[in-house]
Amino acid sequence: MTVTHRPPLLKRLPMGVWVGAFWSTIILVRSFQRPDEFRHLTELDGNMEGGPLLIVAVVTTFGALLLFRAPLASLGLALAGVVVALGSRVVETPIVVFLLADAVVGYIAATRSRRISILAVMLPVVLVTAFTVTRLIRQGDAGIAAEAAVASTAVIAWLIGNTIHQSRAHTETLRSRATQQAVTAERLRIARELHDMVAHSIGIIAIQAGVASRVMDTQPEETRKALDAIEATSRETLSGLRRTLRALRRSDGGSAPLDPAPGLADVEQLVAKTEEAGVRVDVRWRGDRRPVPADIDLSAFRIIQEAVTNVVRHSGTRDCSVSVDYRDDELSIEVVDLGCGGEGGAGYGIVGMRERVSLLHGEFSAGPRPEGGFRVAARLPVPAGTASTAAVVAVR
Repeated sequence: MTVTHRPPLLKRLPMGVWVGAFWSTIILVRSFQRPDEFRHLTELDGNMEGGPLLIVAVVTTFGALLLFRAPLASLGLALAGVVVALGSRVVETPIVVFLLADAVVGYIAATRSRRISILAVMLPVVLVTAFTVTRLIRQGDAGIAAEAAVASTAVIAWLIGNTIHQSRAHTETLRSRATQQAVTAERLRIARELHDMVAHSIGIIAIQAGVASRVMDTQPEETRKALDAIEATSRETLSGLRRTLRALRRSDGGSAPLDPAPGLADVEQLVAKTEEAGVRVDVRWRGDRRPVPADIDLSAFRIIQEAVTNVVRHSGTRDCSVSVDYRDDELSIEVVDLGCGGEGGAGYGIVGMRERVSLLHGEFSAGPRPEGGFRVAARLPVPAGTASTAAVVAVR
C-alpha cells in the first residue's frame, strides 16, 4: 500500500490566507497608532491610507483565494474593486486595482483555454469602454487617450499570457513527440533484436531438421546429434525470448536486463553453431583488436549474425568468409559467400542491417558480386576517445 505524506500545515494554507494575514497585520499595527483607524478605512476621503488601502487589501486577499480555482471570479472581484475605487479622490487607486486585474488576465491567458482567456480580456476592455462612454456623455467632448492607455494594459497582459501559453503548448508538443519517437525507436530496436535472434535460430533448426530427416534411417548417430542441436538451439531461443518479454513487462523502473548484450566476442560461438548446421565460416580478424562502444559492438555482431543466417538459409553454399577489420576511426565488416546470393522472400534482414548502420551514421552495402556469390559490407565509425569507455563497458 502506498502511503502519501501530507505536507506541513503552513504549506497547505492557500496563498490568499497569507495575503490576508499580511494586510490584517498592517491594519492591526496601524490601529494601535491611530485609534479611529477602522473609521478611516471606511472613508474614501482622499487619504491613500484610508479607504483605498482597504480596497486594495480586499481585492488582493479574496482575489488570491479565488485565483487558482475560479480565475474569472477573481477577475470579476478585481474589476468590482476598480468600480468602487472610482469613487475615491485618490486617482491612483483605480489604476493600481486595474493593474491587479491585468495580472489576473495574464494568468488566465497563460493557464486557461483560448475561449476563456478572450472572455477575460474583454471584461476589463468593456469596463473601460463603458466608463469612457459615460464620461463623454456627462462631460461632452473630451480626450480618451488615458482610457485607451489603460485598456491597452489589459491587452498587453493578455498577449504576454497568451505567449506563455503557446510556449508551454509547443514545449509539451515537442516533449510528447520526443516521447513517441523514443517509444517507436525502442519498438524498432526490439523488433530487430527479436528478428535477428529468432531468424538465426530458426534457420539453424531448419537445417538440422533437414539433416535429421535425411539420415534418420542410415545414420542414427548423426540424427541424434542433429536433434540435440535442435533442442539446444530451441532452448536458447526460448530463453532469449523470455528475457526480452521480461524486459518489456518490467514497469517498476528496475535495472537493465540481467544478461549482457551479445557482441563481437560472441562471434566464435556463432561460428560454432553455424558449422553445426553444415556451413563453415572462416573468420578473419584484422587490425588491432580492441573494445568498441557497446552500441557498435552489438550492431556489428547482429550484422554478422544476420548475414551468416542468410547464407545458411538462402545461399545454397557450404562456405562463407567473415572479415572484421579494426581501423583507426572505424570498424569494417564484410561477409562473403559463393552461393546463389540474396535474401529470399520479402524478409527484413538486409533492411534491419541497413537501419542499424544508418543509426550509427555508417555505410552499408549488400548485393551480388560480379564474380558470383553475395557480399554484405558495413563500415561503422568509431568515435575518437571512446576506447577507455568502451573497455569498461566490454567487461562482463
